[in-house]
Amino acid sequence: MPKSISIDPAQVRERGTLQPPPIPLNSYEPNPKAELKRWGKAALRGVYSDMLLIREFETMLGAIKTQGAHRGVEYHHRGPAHLTIGQEATIVGLCLPLRTEDMVFGSHRSHAEILAKCMRAIRDGEAADLQRLMAAHLDGDTLRVAERIDPGEDGVQAVARTFIAYGLLAEIFGRVTGVNRGLGGSMHAFFAPFGSMPNNAIVGASCDIAVGAALFKRINRRGGIVVANIGDSAVACGPTWEAMNLAAMDQYRTLWDAEVGGAPPVLFSFINNFYGMGSQTVGETLGFDVLARVGAGLSPDALHAERVDGYNPLGVAAAVADKRALLLAGDGPALLDIVTYRFAGHSPADPGTYRTREEIAEWQAVDGLLGYGSYLRENGLATDAELADEQERMGAVMERILRAAVSPDESPTVATRPTLIEEVMFSAGPANGEQTATAASGDHAETQPPADADNPRIAAIAKRSRFGLAADGSPLSPAKTLSIRDALFEALVDGFRRDPTMIAYGEENRDWGGAFAVYRGLTELLPYHRLFNTPIAEAAIVGSAVGYAMAGGRAVVELMYCDFLGRAGDEIFNQMAKWQPMSAGVLQLPVLMRVSIGYQYGAQHSQDWSSLFAHIPGLKVYYPVTPYDAKGMLNLALAGRDPVVFLESQRLYDRGEEFVEAGVPDHHYVVPEGQPVIRREGGDVTIVCVGAVLYRALEAAARLETDHGVSAEVIDLRFLNPLDYAPLEASIEKTGRILLCSDGCDRGNFLHTVASKLTSSSFDALDAPPYVLAARNWIAPAAEYEAMYFPQPDWIIDAVHEELLPLADYTATTTHDAAEHARRSRTGT
Repeated sequence: MPKSISIDPAQVRERGTLQPPPIPLNSYEPNPKAELKRWGKAALRGVYSDMLLIREFETMLGAIKTQGAHRGVEYHHRGPAHLTIGQEATIVGLCLPLRTEDMVFGSHRSHAEILAKCMRAIRDGEAADLQRLMAAHLDGDTLRVAERIDPGEDGVQAVARTFIAYGLLAEIFGRVTGVNRGLGGSMHAFFAPFGSMPNNAIVGASCDIAVGAALFKRINRRGGIVVANIGDSAVACGPTWEAMNLAAMDQYRTLWDAEVGGAPPVLFSFINNFYGMGSQTVGETLGFDVLARVGAGLSPDALHAERVDGYNPLGVAAAVADKRALLLAGDGPALLDIVTYRFAGHSPADPGTYRTREEIAEWQAVDGLLGYGSYLRENGLATDAELADEQERMGAVMERILRAAVSPDESPTVATRPTLIEEVMFSAGPANGEQTATAASGDHAETQPPADADNPRIAAIAKRSRFGLAADGSPLSPAKTLSIRDALFEALVDGFRRDPTMIAYGEENRDWGGAFAVYRGLTELLPYHRLFNTPIAEAAIVGSAVGYAMAGGRAVVELMYCDFLGRAGDEIFNQMAKWQPMSAGVLQLPVLMRVSIGYQYGAQHSQDWSSLFAHIPGLKVYYPVTPYDAKGMLNLALAGRDPVVFLESQRLYDRGEEFVEAGVPDHHYVVPEGQPVIRREGGDVTIVCVGAVLYRALEAAARLETDHGVSAEVIDLRFLNPLDYAPLEASIEKTGRILLCSDGCDRGNFLHTVASKLTSSSFDALDAPPYVLAARNWIAPAAEYEAMYFPQPDWIIDAVHEELLPLADYTATTTHDAAEHARRSRTGT
């Protein structure tokens, strides 16, 4: 733990009363003259145009969804359409003081954020830059349609506005000309070059991702802030609280180098419309009364929280401008409770029975769009005729955009590109494993590289043997051989040298060196901002890593125990795995999540859930069990640009290299991705292993040879995804029989997938059906019972005898036949 901070018992035991700081509520004082001076007439007129664009866009979309037509254009939209009608003043006001480098992450209801943030960036953009960005995006496909809608008579900015509105609508309709090739759709669309970042279908999920993007800005000295736009119901979500705690850590001010600049510049912007789907947050499902008060529980300054009237766009703009300044100064994070209202229901299918027509009418009477139009008229900034003309012009533009978006010729559906999703599931990657720059790391600020002079860990490793067996074949002691733990350390040090954006963080990572000492020695090599401890907040750890990678960096995080997977399930399965393909490959996600698989600690700390990772599309899953592979596969993961789940067995951290006679190289190398490796040659039966069970399989293979004359070929799978089946098929051609072993429980085990595929591809070569031998379908028991739970060498020999190749004069001690499996299934075990 940080030795520079001591806890004084006299101070913390002192009697007193805590008084949270006051939280302003709707304190903005309108002043038309000051507002004109601050923002300028063009910007004030632009606020109305953007609000009107959003209203017209969503009115059109609502009509298409509920009536199947708008302005004579018919279309059946099968997907979702969550509308923000009524909230335009909030969103446009929020974006007014932002700049292109500022990032906005939103929710499932984010058409407004995309339009408002992009329109703001377009007004700041130079014509040549705008043209270049549009032409470069997705091979210019979106731009070509936009230019047919708007030939550019009013300049590049006008084309850019059409580009965004058309690209968003095409995205919603699942067209390959959409801003994300139709793979994100309504709830996930974004356009990163203008600071509109991925919007999230999971409530509150943008919080921790936004914190990660803000960490990237702070650590790599990038300009701008990051805004997490989330709804009031997100206050109840655990990851929201985890994210706010991660953003508010004291160490940014107490332990990090001063030149890094303080806390990550993240603004938690709660778009408070008082309803979450069919429930009411105030008065029913939550008890905060005033949302802004939640900041008082997270930092001494209450996250600089305040409530803002979201129906006054200039009041929102002033509050965001103030928060932006303090965030850039490193004094964040900050929280805004922006009060607003949506006239539309949760979705077009929402009957709205949970609120009264009278309530909706009261809010419609103070509609922010109408109110701001009156503000412009009353202060001589626009006439009635000008506002009416603007509305008619916007409606006509929207009609042209709609016609293009529904045209199968102008806007082909994703069905016309059947291989598209497969093409973007993963990055092209560096095939040779050489280091490549991450998405935005080319102009990074200088970061302190690892300095290994006199590092005790590096010095100790230099004295160890890189091959783990003595001349007589006996294992060297852990103190004398380069272990898996050491091999991982070497790869990490190399990764920090090669990629200046790379950071590592999690629970107990610094000083302690991680729960299993892989990081021990890195504390002396790295400054705090490249290796740091976090709260016990698995969701925020993984979610922020996703945001850090989205913004252009490389993050290494540790889940510690595989059993903690449930604490970060959404962040792994819906965020880390999905954003690269949902972005049509625009985003890259170089996230390495290290996960240890345990034993000895019982039901909640000893489970192998590797099959869950393998089940989720979008994740690469590596599982090395030798030092050579541990270093080479970690090098491979750190050289690529895809999300990788990197599994490590706690049983094996001290194991030396036993298979590569030259030992573990001291230089950079990679293991070929997806390639299983033969650990023992054989001709009678193939034994395929994933994880630490390999060493028990090798013991069983030796006994089969010695005691029964059976030659077993033992293959280490190493990779769960991607996976090349050719070496397995080649082995079956030799042996005709295959047994697959895992420490994961049997039911739903990934090896059943492998067995099924091999049955299809190698049916003619098989002399017996493939057999999967895995752990029992029990809770993982105490250490004293583990020999009854995890596959043992005797089990492997028994399974070979009973299911694949009967052994002469042999009596099995365990049962693996169909009747026994049927019995267990009936009992649910």
